[in-house]
Amino acid sequence: MHTSITAAYLTRYRSVAADPAELLPLTGAQRRFLLSRRMRPQGRPDTVPLFFAFPHGTVDIARLHRAALLLADRHPVLRARFTTVRGTPVLRLGEPSAEVTAVIAEPGHSAQEALRLALLAWPADGPTLKLLLASDPGRGEELLAVALDHAACDEQSLGIVTAGLTEAYARTETAAVTADDDGLAAYREAVDLQLAAEEAAAGPAAHAHWAARLASLDDRKTTAGPGPDHAGTEGTRHPAAEPRPTGMIAAQLPPVAATARGTVFPALLDAVTATGHRLLGADRTLALGYPWGGRPPGAPPVLGCFLNTLVHPGSPDPSGPADLDSLGDHWWDDLEHAATPFDEVVHAARSAGARWSGALDGLLTFEDLQRRPPLILAGHTGRETHLAGRPIGAPFAVAASHGDELLVRLAWDRDRCQDQAAEAAFETLLDTLRHHLGPAPATT
Repeated sequence: MHTSITAAYLTRYRSVAADPAELLPLTGAQRRFLLSRRMRPQGRPDTVPLFFAFPHGTVDIARLHRAALLLADRHPVLRARFTTVRGTPVLRLGEPSAEVTAVIAEPGHSAQEALRLALLAWPADGPTLKLLLASDPGRGEELLAVALDHAACDEQSLGIVTAGLTEAYARTETAAVTADDDGLAAYREAVDLQLAAEEAAAGPAAHAHWAARLASLDDRKTTAGPGPDHAGTEGTRHPAAEPRPTGMIAAQLPPVAATARGTVFPALLDAVTATGHRLLGADRTLALGYPWGGRPPGAPPVLGCFLNTLVHPGSPDPSGPADLDSLGDHWWDDLEHAATPFDEVVHAARSAGARWSGALDGLLTFEDLQRRPPLILAGHTGRETHLAGRPIGAPFAVAASHGDELLVRLAWDRDRCQDQAAEAAFETLLDTLRHHLGPAPATT
């Protein structure tokens, strides 16, 4: 009988956690992120940055630092460090901490480039939360990067961060920074519920589902370059030097009506499949990953990393855009097994004969901006912006953000994909979305 990876981890954790008041177990996603960074020569963590433009002179660094400490005070994952105890990954609690730094752009570099380079320099043992501020005199603005270690943050956490920083920045300087015991209890409860859900989702039914869905994967036929450092990580390249800036192109589509929201994600899956085949030139089934999930039912809404990476098998279909009803049915079936840990999914696929290392050919992320509170500092609402050039964890990645409009971005690894091919693939992306969702957008 197969022992689940989660059950095996919990057995090891309980054998090393002599002081449960100091150590916490990790979710499946956290363990993968920790392993991923350890496999890279630089040990860089995966990060989740948000970028906001404010009028020049808005942000006071000392006040922002205090706000960051107040936020860390409330959330155990921001006052802890990821480490290992006798080979077992754990979260070790500590004092609230955060790095808040004014970044100076070197001659010839823009504020955007200064922030990109500063994020690349994030050390393996760096803080969980970084706030980096760079001046952009040409625009009369300053850019603020709010960046978190991805092992401490998922999409649902972003709203907790923006709302928490807004509230903390507005508080008086006399507010005390002390560990929040209630927050610790809530976080521990959420992690325990997540691990229980992951363990329950590794049973025979889930194994059979993913074995059938992913049996055709074979990344030995890939034309996209070297595979990942290990199955289940999002890192797929190991540069000894600073990685080349990735390419990025974006377009805005009209907002999707509430009655059609259920078609957006299947449409994106089809568009990403078409994009991947156009960009990578692959005549095989692509492994396309997308984060999914939130807090387990009944779990407190804590800041943390409770996502799972689901895999969509993107099969080539020369007949054109897919039938969304059929694709949507398969997607809903996948969501029935969304809690199955990625490593278990890889195991199931291999047991069915898939010659797949766990490498992802492309990534898709989708965020509903209407669920995320704005970041407001000193009475100014930050204008969210996006920085090109940041590393991605696959040959290409598509990000979609739905607010007043549907913003779609394609990023590509220039060491694996040609710019001209990426631009053509972006047109394929837009054509597919146009077919499913409506009129052509204007490229920005």
